[in-house]
Amino acid sequence: MNIGIVCYPTYGGSGVVATELGKGLAFRGHKVHFITYRQPTRLNSYQQNVYYHEVGVKDYPLFEYAPYDTALASKLVDVVKHEKLDILHVHYAIPHAAVAYMAKQILKSQNINIPVVTTLHGTDITLVGNHPAFAPVVEFSINNSDGVTAVSHSLKEDTVSSFKISKEIQVIHNFIDLARFKKTNKDHFKKAIAPDGEKVLSHVSNFRKVKRVDDVIHVFHKVLQKTPSKLLMIGDGPERQSAELLCRQHNICSHVRFLGKQDAIEELLAVSDLFIMPSESESFGLAALEAMACEVPVISSNTGGIPELNLHKKTGFLADVGDVDAMAKFAIKILNDEAMLKQFSKNAFEQAEKFDLQQILPKYESFYMSLLEGVPS
Repeated sequence: MNIGIVCYPTYGGSGVVATELGKGLAFRGHKVHFITYRQPTRLNSYQQNVYYHEVGVKDYPLFEYAPYDTALASKLVDVVKHEKLDILHVHYAIPHAAVAYMAKQILKSQNINIPVVTTLHGTDITLVGNHPAFAPVVEFSINNSDGVTAVSHSLKEDTVSSFKISKEIQVIHNFIDLARFKKTNKDHFKKAIAPDGEKVLSHVSNFRKVKRVDDVIHVFHKVLQKTPSKLLMIGDGPERQSAELLCRQHNICSHVRFLGKQDAIEELLAVSDLFIMPSESESFGLAALEAMACEVPVISSNTGGIPELNLHKKTGFLADVGDVDAMAKFAIKILNDEAMLKQFSKNAFEQAEKFDLQQILPKYESFYMSLLEGVPS
C-alpha cells in the first residue's frame, strides 16, 4: 500500500505513535508518506520506503494567525495526486480529521477517491475536543471519516459519551517496539546515577498540568524518607519550574535530576527500578508501556486507559488521581521487597509483549484493506 500519515511532529504520544506506526509499515514493505509542518522527532534516520513532505505556510499581513489548515489541505491534495496514495491516516482529530475531509472533497471533485482513517489519541477528545469552539467540527469529522480508531476502550467510551457518534470506532491499542525498548545491562550508567546502590525512580512526560508532575515530587519525597533512592525527571514543559521549586522546598534537589527531552529514553528506563505516572488523564499511557517493556513496574493513577495496561498488584499498583500517600506507600512496598520487585518486573515485560508492534501492525493493515475494498476504482 501507499499510505499517507498526518500527525503532530512533536514528543507527544500521538506523534510518537504515528511515526513508529509508519516506520513499522515501511519495514513491512509499504510506502509511507509523512505530511506535516516539521520532520517528526522519531523520524531521525534514513529508512527505506519512508518519505517526508513538509507543509509550508506563507506569512501574509492579512492573517493574524497563519492558515495552517488550508496549507495542509492543499498539501494533502498535492501528495495524494502526485504520489498516488491509496489511503490517508490522520492522527489526532484537531485539526487533521477536518482538514482530511476537506482534502477528500477536493479530490472527489477531480474523480479521485481516497479513504481517510482518523485515530483518536486522547486530549483531542477529552480536553480540547470537548470545547464549544471545536466540538461540532470534531463530531462532524469523526462521523465523516471512512474509518475511526481509538487507542483504548476507555477513549472509545469517552468519545461515544461526549459526542453523537454514528461511526463505528475500532479499538487498536498503542504499541511498543520491543526491538528498541528492552532491558539492557547499563550497570555502569546506573552506578553513575546511584553510586551507593540507591533505587532509581523515573518519570517521563511533556510536563503539562494534566501529567501532575508535582505529584511525582511529592511521592518521591515520601519514598526518600523510607528508601535511599534517586529520581530521573525526563522531559520538559510548562510545569517543570514548579517541580524544581518543589524539590527545593523539600530539600531533595541532590536526589533529583531534571534531564529535559531525551531521544534515548530506553537507556534511562534500563537503569530504572520503578516508573511513576500520576496523570489526571491518560487515554492509554504510552510512557508507562515503554517502561514496562524495559521490565520496570509502574505506580500510576487509575484513570482513562491506564488500567488496561498497568494491572493492579501484578505489573505495578494503581491509585486514585492525587492520592500521593497511596502511591508512595505502594512504591515503598515494592522497592523494599526484592522478591516482589523481581516478580513485578517480569510481569511488566510479559504484559508489554501483548502490545508488541508486530502484534498491532497487522490490525492496522487489515483495517486499511477493509476500507480499500469499499472504495470505487
